[in-house]
Amino acid sequence: MATLAMTRSGRRELRVLPPASRATGISSPVLGMLVFLGAEAMFFAGLVSAFVVLRSSAGIWPPPDQPRLPVVITGANTLVLLLSAFTMARAIAARRAGRRPDLARWLAVTGCLGAAFLLVQGVEWVRLVQHGLRIGPGVYGSLFAAVIGAHALHVLGGVVVVVSTSVAAYRMRPILREDLVLPGALYWWFVVGVWPVLYGLVYLS
Repeated sequence: MATLAMTRSGRRELRVLPPASRATGISSPVLGMLVFLGAEAMFFAGLVSAFVVLRSSAGIWPPPDQPRLPVVITGANTLVLLLSAFTMARAIAARRAGRRPDLARWLAVTGCLGAAFLLVQGVEWVRLVQHGLRIGPGVYGSLFAAVIGAHALHVLGGVVVVVSTSVAAYRMRPILREDLVLPGALYWWFVVGVWPVLYGLVYLS
């Protein structure tokens, strides 16, 4: 950002001011991601609120004609997703130390864990539908699809970003700047952090 400033001699000169985000010590990509995650937090808060309201108005929950959710398998799958938060932390540590090979490797592990989580969720979803889960007309199935499906889409987007960053780091791409790795990590930690809340709300309550 450029602005005109008056010198002591009375002459005007053009000065370049640092970006606001740099003045606060936060890079623009990180600041943009924080704003985006704020909107995402409100989105999931709306989903949770709708789930609580509709469930409280239902007589019997879950309906007797609907299949029971796979609590144990999904609980184990939750541990897989939580483990990916640790591997992402290792990736950030490698980035700060300047170790690109380690960065690429830990990002790849994080992406694989996220993909494994999605695979298990997808298989269980298919089994639920085969056992009579109605996603269309019923409130129970519709809420399940809205809440769990929305999170799955967010995980899928995170896997794409993490794997793409891993490939860029592995190939030593010059376009891979340090300030582009942390926003992806913040997004991934958000997606991981939201899931235990959704798991407890949908599967355990």
